[in-house]
Amino acid sequence: MIKVSDTAKTKIAQLMTEGGFNVANDFVRVGVKSGGCSGLSYELDFDKTQTETDKLFEDNSVKIVVDKKSFLYLVGTTLEFSGGLNGKGFVFNNPNANRTCGCGESFSL
Repeated sequence: MIKVSDTAKTKIAQLMTEGGFNVANDFVRVGVKSGGCSGLSYELDFDKTQTETDKLFEDNSVKIVVDKKSFLYLVGTTLEFSGGLNGKGFVFNNPNANRTCGCGESFSL
């Protein structure tokens, strides 16, 4: 399961609306790809379709789809949004990551 904090929910709803997506029907697509300074990096996008290999979750009224491969890396992750002085953007609090980079956008297991 992937959780969504209240601050992330608010920002997701705003960005989805601005992008022509409907937060009640469309999805946040979260994934992991090779790359980044720690070996793996996070992906986040909006999507209107779900494939047969996607896992669907809903938390805090946000629908999240994750492909099966990425799901193994993201189990237990909380998606948050930070708007502080240290940077603005979505943050993945991933309990599975053994090492993360300084920018917080990549990790390794």
